[in-house]
Amino acid sequence: MTNIFDELVEKQRAAEQAHHRVEELRGMYGPPAQEGGWSPRQTTTYNTAWRAWRDLARDLRTAVADYAKAQGEPRSDVETQVRKAVLQKEPGDVEA
Repeated sequence: MTNIFDELVEKQRAAEQAHHRVEELRGMYGPPAQEGGWSPRQTTTYNTAWRAWRDLARDLRTAVADYAKAQGEPRSDVETQVRKAVLQKEPGDVEA
């Protein structure tokens, strides 16, 4: 059986990766209001990435709130635990 806390950690990682992609696109494309603006393809790519990040972040918030309620812990404490777990072991880390 999958550990629910581990699922929260994976959701956090996915949300962080999606946020990184949005920031990466902003850096590559520059401000949308700059002279010339974004191409339709750039706009679509950015909007798709932004929506993915928004949806992942929303799902994470909901899952953390549900988990915290079920465990009888403050949501902020669970959020902190999840962030620490993400920092302790990144995907692809090899255990010695």
